[in-house]
Amino acid sequence: MTLVSMKEMLQQAREQQYAVGQFNVNGLSWVHAILDAAQSEQAPVIVAASDRLIDFLGGYRTIATLVRVLVEEKGITVPVALHLDHGKSVESCLRAIDAGFTSVMFDGSHGPIEQNIEHTRQVVEYAAPHGISVEAEVGTVGGVEDGLVGGIQYADLHECVRIVEETGIDALAAALGSVHGKYIGEPKLGFAEMELISQAIGIPLVLHGASGIPLNQLTRAIELGHAKVNINTESVTAWSLQLRQTLADHPETTEPRIILTPARQAIEDSVRAKIREFRSTGKAAAVFTQLVD
Repeated sequence: MTLVSMKEMLQQAREQQYAVGQFNVNGLSWVHAILDAAQSEQAPVIVAASDRLIDFLGGYRTIATLVRVLVEEKGITVPVALHLDHGKSVESCLRAIDAGFTSVMFDGSHGPIEQNIEHTRQVVEYAAPHGISVEAEVGTVGGVEDGLVGGIQYADLHECVRIVEETGIDALAAALGSVHGKYIGEPKLGFAEMELISQAIGIPLVLHGASGIPLNQLTRAIELGHAKVNINTESVTAWSLQLRQTLADHPETTEPRIILTPARQAIEDSVRAKIREFRSTGKAAAVFTQLVD
């Protein structure tokens, strides 16, 4: 199956109150693991590359080609979107689109709202004719984000409405209490604000910094309109723990396949578990039908 936009899959998820998982790529093992987990769960999935890792992963074209070829070689039949996560500039978003990404996020949340809206609009105007979905962000997710360390700044309702109405984005990441990286203490999401924003904007919300959020809070966030949930820390942690364990168990081996295969499996197990928490298992067929229609 060819790569698809995330627009239709998120619209359906919002209507049916489940979420599509976005899982970030940190190397080849992640692409294998994410695709295999989604296929086994028959779930739509979003494979994402963070803007800060594009060079490390080989560039936009390398990433797009790798994902497309693996989808074909593995015979993946579930809907897969390839997404640029936290695009730092309009230029980076446009380069991702030209390279074959089917979805992009422009993150203008650290600047003034007027600038955020203007730059997001430029991305949408370029993406729309290509059938590419666009995500934007308002407010500041706490923790470590693309090398920046910051506190939580809740999204403003009026700004959320403005960016949706003035740009035509397909999904909005509205910062409402989550953080990137590991939580200190129990997360506390702003459900009252979340409900107001979700009702006002009428498009899918995106939950960044979802690793470590308790299931009851995660479920409530999905019920209140979060149709896309981003995961990275949990899969990276699972990978690193298993890698350390394998190296301890086999201190003499220099065979990469022996060292890396269990770690890849750990990523796959982590992704599969999140897909089930998001309640997107078995939703691939319905999304595919919607795409065909």
